[in-house]
Amino acid sequence: MKVSNRFIILLLLPASALYLTFFLVPTIQALVYSLYDWSGFGEAPRFIGMRNFQELMSDRLFWTSMGNTIAILIIGGIVIFGIAFVMTMMLSSGIRGKKFFRGVIFLPNIIAVIALTTLWGYMYTPRTGLFAAVFDALGLTELARFPWMGPDTIAAAMMIAIIWIEVGFYVVLLLAGVDKIPPDFYESAKLDGATDFQQFRHITVPLLSDVIAIGMVLWSIHAVKIFEFPFAFTGLEPNPNSYTVAVYLYILGFGQRQPIYRLGYATAVGVMLLLVVILIVLVLRRVTRREVYQY
Repeated sequence: MKVSNRFIILLLLPASALYLTFFLVPTIQALVYSLYDWSGFGEAPRFIGMRNFQELMSDRLFWTSMGNTIAILIIGGIVIFGIAFVMTMMLSSGIRGKKFFRGVIFLPNIIAVIALTTLWGYMYTPRTGLFAAVFDALGLTELARFPWMGPDTIAAAMMIAIIWIEVGFYVVLLLAGVDKIPPDFYESAKLDGATDFQQFRHITVPLLSDVIAIGMVLWSIHAVKIFEFPFAFTGLEPNPNSYTVAVYLYILGFGQRQPIYRLGYATAVGVMLLLVVILIVLVLRRVTRREVYQY
């Protein structure tokens, strides 16, 4: 049955209208407002051209937040996918209780962010925290007093917590892809004498290439705009060393206890964040482009 073009257009109109209203129009407005000095209230916006972007180039807090964001993206991504691959290999090897372990690993993704920040804040507390108790029991006194929440270490401590939270999602994503691979492939490999690692390397990974590519894009977008955990991790007054770009954008626009209300400048930060996301997605699509396997 041939479907008319008018009918297809009619079906696409609602989604297109939502996309136009909630993405394209705000994006264009953001590009415009980034060229203005504007508090968002009171006086009318004052056109200043590219001055907001020029200020960004010498803004120490912006580059600190960008460095933290890139570190979470690259270092965090490598660790997350490394752990996810190992767990996927273990859980797809025929271990008993696969569904139970998958649920436990995914559990942090359904817990409220405030609860997670409270948990990790307790774990990092010197002398009385969980890490301190474990290290004391092992006789590692210096590590038990390690200042996890100190200015120089808070970004690394935050990254460890984010990795623990996020890894479960990508394990479940990879396992969902593994479940779709025909078991005949693994049975033939076993008959040929292939080990579990060889099966994972030569069967699982190649046939999961599309799933891996999607996972990398999802992680990149999420990592670049990550906000909830870093903002809640250090309380009402986030430590500047823990800023991500999304946190810095929010603080510029709305402030902390003391309002800042530099919405024009904050919008310029948002535009830079959008450009970074677009660039990362384009690079990933280019890097992960490969032959599609049919099975």
